[in-house]
Amino acid sequence: MELLFREDAYLKRCEARVTFAGPEGLRLDRTVFYPTGGGQPGDSGFLTLDDGTKLRITDARKGETHEDVLHIPEEGSPLPAVGTQVTAEIDWERRHRHMRMHTCMHLLCSVVTGDVTGGQVGDGKGRLDFNLPDTQLDKEHITAELNRLIGEDHAVAPRWISEEELEQQPELVRTMSVKPPAGGGRVRLLDIAGIDLQPCGGTHVQRTGEIGSVRIGKIENKGRQNRRINILLEE
Repeated sequence: MELLFREDAYLKRCEARVTFAGPEGLRLDRTVFYPTGGGQPGDSGFLTLDDGTKLRITDARKGETHEDVLHIPEEGSPLPAVGTQVTAEIDWERRHRHMRMHTCMHLLCSVVTGDVTGGQVGDGKGRLDFNLPDTQLDKEHITAELNRLIGEDHAVAPRWISEEELEQQPELVRTMSVKPPAGGGRVRLLDIAGIDLQPCGGTHVQRTGEIGSVRIGKIENKGRQNRRINILLEE
């Protein structure tokens, strides 16, 4: 399966062919749908068949491997036959909010020093948990620093390194509980020029200015090792 979102997160649609249709979902030979993973929700959208019929896709999930995406149709929908040509189209407005928030969470990693213990990208909101047992966090300062970095409009781009290179730079991995997928020979990094560099398979905006204004919501104590920082898009 060709995962088009990996190289171009701005692709909204693509032509594809159904390669599998079953109770667990639909597989295509290529897709723009990002599957749930790395704290980012799976895309929703539509598959349009040659006769104009639209099949609503409510979610996308990883299949048997990291190269496999299952497209989850709306419950009760008739499934297209294997070999059917379709146009796959994501709900772009929703995806773009995910991209803005996911990129902002990388900026937060540069503002807050500490290992990440968990996180979740939401639609217009997100959260990151940090291992900061004895640290007082200033909500107004974090908000100001995030908006400064957003306003500076830094370039954002994915790039790849080998697994061996990553092993030689363990400091690139900020997450304590989730390690980058291994076994494929290479690892995808998200590079915010001069600000943050770490493994990430998610979708992101091309420049930090595209995120728009944000603010920090609650900062919560979630246990001995967890300080949860909630972020909200202002627009």
